[in-house]
Amino acid sequence: MPRPLHQWLPEQWLGRGLAAQCLRPLAWIYGALLWARRLAYGQGWLSSHRVQATVIVVGNVVAGGAGKTPTTIALVHHLLQRGWKVGVVSRGHGRQTRNTRPVLAQSTPAQVGDEPLLIAQATGVPVWVGALRAEAAQQLLLAHPSTQIVVCDDGLQHLALARDIEICVMDERGVGNGWLQPAGPLREPWPRSVDLLLHTGPPALKVGAHGDFKAQRQLAAWAVRANGDRVGLSSLQGQEVDALAGLARPEAFFDMLRDAGLQLARTHALPDHADFVDWPTTALERPLLCTEKDAAKLWQRQPQALAVPLQLNIETGFWAALDALLAERAGSPVSSAHGQQTA
Repeated sequence: MPRPLHQWLPEQWLGRGLAAQCLRPLAWIYGALLWARRLAYGQGWLSSHRVQATVIVVGNVVAGGAGKTPTTIALVHHLLQRGWKVGVVSRGHGRQTRNTRPVLAQSTPAQVGDEPLLIAQATGVPVWVGALRAEAAQQLLLAHPSTQIVVCDDGLQHLALARDIEICVMDERGVGNGWLQPAGPLREPWPRSVDLLLHTGPPALKVGAHGDFKAQRQLAAWAVRANGDRVGLSSLQGQEVDALAGLARPEAFFDMLRDAGLQLARTHALPDHADFVDWPTTALERPLLCTEKDAAKLWQRQPQALAVPLQLNIETGFWAALDALLAERAGSPVSSAHGQQTA
């Protein structure tokens, strides 16, 4: 059986083989369109909208997950601890709605997307989704006018929203073969200027940017049931389990489960943001482990599934560099609260 495109193509992006070479003409066209778009913003033919808050964009320059959502969650927790009032905007990939809307307690992944829902549940801050991030940010600020910092989850290439700080996240793939899509993984040419670069795994190659910091991704020592109860992963050792992941790189999740000492009898690698509409509701033969991002959708079909949280440990130098940037570009939580914000 031929491999699905979402699994085959990323493998080609790691090298410059025949398949990648054949796609280079399309990459040149894509690059020309990117150049024209950046020129339009640079000349003012297209407008970047600035909102009345400091904007921090967390994104990447390669296709596929690199740890943006865990980074966003960790970033929000850090900002809250520093006394900032924070909100989050996101496009809401995979949702079935088109309008700009808030993520509410009763929202579903189909309404707002799986990642925004996870961010809202993990942080408790206001989260809004919209294809136009600037509009989502404006709506968030109208609903929560005391918000001082808006974190944009994925949006380095969304130039319509003016930003004050850019954080680029990369994993062990680095920039792959260094070519633009579809011949390579790059969403835009690299290197480019960013304020902070965060590696969530050992970089495959030197990317040549300042402000380069490391983070370690690891699974929690427990899984969570649909009712919130915890199950220690150690209690699942010595028996066969199944695993499921609707991620850009599902094998990374499976490898972490194996590293935790679990024996995977069967794995289900689904496309990123899979909706599970066709997932069976029959009784499970073995414990089924999934990611936190997939849990809200999977539990509707398989409430017995166990979600394993992903934890991100970021080196302290990153937070010091971020705080220094905020002091320079946003002042302090107290000064911002009194209308002295510079953004």
